[in-house]
Amino acid sequence: MDARVNVERILGLEDGDAHIIRNAGALVTDDVKRSLETSRKLGTERVILMLHTDCGARSGDLDALAREAAAEIGGDAQPMVYDVDARELRDAAE
Repeated sequence: MDARVNVERILGLEDGDAHIIRNAGALVTDDVKRSLETSRKLGTERVILMLHTDCGARSGDLDALAREAAAEIGGDAQPMVYDVDARELRDAAE
């Protein structure tokens, strides 16, 4: 939801390359789970769960929070954290 986080640019995507589900704090809600289930049925092959620094909805150890949320999603969801100041994406997997 944060305008500083342009997922398509960060991941080098073009229009139509990805299903992007956004919400405040990258929380894994029932709505997110339903949307992801539909996306997987439509052929989604890769899931990235991305938190970002300087988030108004989440704080603390963002790498750990990303790992927890990715585990809640299940499958092979990849936890990532985007640093809005450095404009760098890092893998948050252990």
